[in-house]
Amino acid sequence: MNLTERQINCIVCPMSCEGIVQFENGQIKTVTGFSCQRGMDYAREEVTAPQRTLTTTVRVTGGEMPLLPVISEHTLPKDKILPSARCLSTVTVSAPIIEGDVIYQNILNLGVNIIATRSIR
Repeated sequence: MNLTERQINCIVCPMSCEGIVQFENGQIKTVTGFSCQRGMDYAREEVTAPQRTLTTTVRVTGGEMPLLPVISEHTLPKDKILPSARCLSTVTVSAPIIEGDVIYQNILNLGVNIIATRSIR
């Protein structure tokens, strides 16, 4: 019997609840201390397969601004955030760009598109 605890601070909402996940031999046994189901779900995901949203910028040519803010359409595995950002550091797009345009399809073959978060003339 190998019981382990991990303290988690929830990032789902501004309450930032703090809870504890207990697991044994890789299996979650209990999740306590969170004030809502979303916090409990986040804690389970965080100890098994953490996910994050990627926000960064890409270069723009011919536009009113040199950089375009972008975001991942869905969350990515946490360990793929830096490789994805490195990939996007090589991307340059041409203006005009409309907010919501797909800037990069299927980043790192993860099934997640990178989209523009603003328009640039």
